[in-house]
Amino acid sequence: MEFDLYIKQGRLVRPSGTLRAGILVKDGRVAGLVSGNEKPAALRVIDASGKYILPGLVDVHVHFRTPGLTYKEDFPSGSRAAVYGGVTTVIDMPNVIPPTTGVGALRRKLGEAAAGSWVDFGLMAALTSGNIKALEGLAAAGAAGFKLFLDEVSGFLAPPRGESLKAALKIIAGTGLCCAVHAEEGPLIAARVARLKKEGRLDPPAHRESRPVGVEAEAIRRVADRARETGVRLHICHLSSGPGAEEVQRAKARAADITAETAPHYLLLDSAMMGRSGSLFKVNPPLRAAAHREALWAAISEGVVKIIASDHAPHTPEEKTKDNIWKAASGFCGVETLLPLMLTAVNEGRLSLNQLVALVAENPARRFNFYPRKGVIAKGADADFTIVDLEREKIIRAEELHSRSKVTPFDGYRIKGLPVATILRGRVVMENGILCGEPGGSFIRPVI
Repeated sequence: MEFDLYIKQGRLVRPSGTLRAGILVKDGRVAGLVSGNEKPAALRVIDASGKYILPGLVDVHVHFRTPGLTYKEDFPSGSRAAVYGGVTTVIDMPNVIPPTTGVGALRRKLGEAAAGSWVDFGLMAALTSGNIKALEGLAAAGAAGFKLFLDEVSGFLAPPRGESLKAALKIIAGTGLCCAVHAEEGPLIAARVARLKKEGRLDPPAHRESRPVGVEAEAIRRVADRARETGVRLHICHLSSGPGAEEVQRAKARAADITAETAPHYLLLDSAMMGRSGSLFKVNPPLRAAAHREALWAAISEGVVKIIASDHAPHTPEEKTKDNIWKAASGFCGVETLLPLMLTAVNEGRLSLNQLVALVAENPARRFNFYPRKGVIAKGADADFTIVDLEREKIIRAEELHSRSKVTPFDGYRIKGLPVATILRGRVVMENGILCGEPGGSFIRPVI
């Protein structure tokens, strides 16, 4: 047999360990693993000597802004940034225009996304007070899961409350999909914002004061209780605080089916770093004091946080740089810097490379029902790989990012450890900083 691709002499990284191995690829799938010294017939051979081979990253939290907000980002630009960052699969969020609340909106978004994506992708649907009857149809149409925005109090994304929320979660439980939650209590935030505005507060710390750790912890506690009652598979997005992590742990102890993700900015930045560029650092939930950063690292070590995702949320510079913090947009780019930042943490001894593979590949693929097609290097899996050089160093420069937006709080940050090749279903899409071929990403449905 002639193989399509043979990657030889690399160090293959799994959560359970690292081994020197070669990988054989045929028809977009892993055909087998060998010692790495063989000379099989292959159309292309990549020598990965001295490099590590990771499963292609699965970033389960991106905002590629399609449709309706493509002046900020779109699938071609966002997915291009993803492959430069070693990401081969993403799950895109539903807060676009129109929001992904019905089957028609999902199909429209799918059509636009598929036209130019460099990566494989899943699409989240929203759970709102107005679309509970559409949930089963969205699941049948291939939604990757449902996103619940508890921080909203009105508008198209306003969440169901009380018994309506319980009924919705029961329906989602029946689909087998995850309900991902932006866990901040909206009514508590709204009351604080109103008070701070009345006091004339326009400064960046006012935003953080409007969203204290208590509104995250309370939201997690409330929705976790509902998860336990309904059996829904619950996922807490962008966990930012120690008390929030404690509530996740308590929910686990009470037998809720719950997981949590955090993001590099919560692990590497803190509120003291905001300084005069506070609006640039604005994000929801906000950056916390350094003690919460350390609590999140501890939560990773203890298995409370099992996923790291980027929460890639691009905006224009004009939307981010405001003197009035209430008018500044929340969020910033992250899909391209996710892996280099975490490889830097590996080099600093914060976590092992094996732990990192679990956090950014296998665990997210398992939680969102893409495993064993994604998140693992094993026979029959999609041939998605990220080859990394742990010794390569550079400084992040905002103007060099490949997103449409160049806004990042990590501008000037020194990193050690970089992806040098990204391979999607056996096809090299980035090699040594050069984009290769044409977009060929596909929509993927969860396997229930």
